[in-house]
Amino acid sequence: MKVLLSAYACQPGEGSEPSVGWNTVVEAAKSHDVWVLTRRNNQSAIETELARNPIANLHFVYLDVFNWTRRWKPGEVGKTVRIHYYLWQVRAYFAARSLHRQIGFDLMHHVTYVQYSDPSFLALFPVPFIWGPVGGGESAPKSFRSTFDKRAQRYETLRDISRWVGEADPFVRLTAKRSAIALATTQDTAERLHALNAPRVKVVGQCGLSRAEIETLGRLPAPPAAPTRFVSIGRFLHWKGFDLGLEAFARAQIEGSEYWMVGDGVEGDRLQSLAVSLGIGNRVKWWGKLSRDKTLATLGDCHVLVHPSLHDSGGFVILEAMAAARPVICLDLGGPATQVTQATGYKIPAIDRDLAIDDLACAMKRLAADRAGLAQMGQAGQSRVKMHYDWSAKGQFVTELYERVFACQSEPDPKVPAGSNIG
Repeated sequence: MKVLLSAYACQPGEGSEPSVGWNTVVEAAKSHDVWVLTRRNNQSAIETELARNPIANLHFVYLDVFNWTRRWKPGEVGKTVRIHYYLWQVRAYFAARSLHRQIGFDLMHHVTYVQYSDPSFLALFPVPFIWGPVGGGESAPKSFRSTFDKRAQRYETLRDISRWVGEADPFVRLTAKRSAIALATTQDTAERLHALNAPRVKVVGQCGLSRAEIETLGRLPAPPAAPTRFVSIGRFLHWKGFDLGLEAFARAQIEGSEYWMVGDGVEGDRLQSLAVSLGIGNRVKWWGKLSRDKTLATLGDCHVLVHPSLHDSGGFVILEAMAAARPVICLDLGGPATQVTQATGYKIPAIDRDLAIDDLACAMKRLAADRAGLAQMGQAGQSRVKMHYDWSAKGQFVTELYERVFACQSEPDPKVPAGSNIG
């Protein structure tokens, strides 16, 4: 088939959404003729990769937004990112209209950004349209918000308002209504898509790892037996819940244990002060922001990943930890709750903040005391990633989905890997 994909974020060798964009289009191109609309600033990295590893039926169209907005550079002026993205979607529509006249696409698919409260104007074309996976419908539990400082509370309030405004956008509602199928990263987002009158909604995780990444992570050596090391990796933001991890570590009182923190962000100073006030300042090591290679090496020196995020649509670091045979402790919320199973780690109920901290501490103590169980969970995590989160398996799902949607536009429900969390 001739397929057009919209992938605003799309770069080889990157993590997060650029990885979702790149791997989705590469997998789709294994079975179909694929054209991709993406940002012009992705061009250098993409063309360098394609020069090394050509893909004959993968074609990129690089777009800038209108001339008068070119000075808005996402990443440099954060407040303009969403405006830039919205206007880029408008620009992408006109490019798609021109391409469609020339090529005659059989199907269109919006891939990135993975945000349900922004529209995709590809939905306006008279061909089957697939939306997502999209996320962003997750919220921090209200019982946890009471301890947020004013900045964090303001952030959550503005986030709620932003989603409300997005849901009121007639183009967002039209995107949902005209989709042949809308893929949601979590059940929370699925509920929002149903409310937007999407005719068919499935829960599908957006995260994956390449086979090379899985093999590299699988070769990381086991950490030293002592001390027991817990690690958290990510941006130091209030909703990442790293304060919960530190408080749990203090309550666990595991003799000879350490907690490593990898990352940086606006909450860094507060987290360091919290560690000191909890009496664990000398047992917490702050690595700062590291390169990807050094981050993975640091993960390899630890026994357990602690990822108590309050509203993640999905966590690449969780897949990396499982691929490295490290158990994961997370909250039973959002994307992480769909990635982690009882066999691969602990999912902590997030009903009450204090109880959640107690449960996090208990999970830490159990893993530190039961090395055989820790190793068994690590091996189960490796198997889960290999079976369900390899991009090749996810690519097979995309191919089957395209064929089902194109063939009949009835309820597309191909057999998919369990890790894709089709619900």
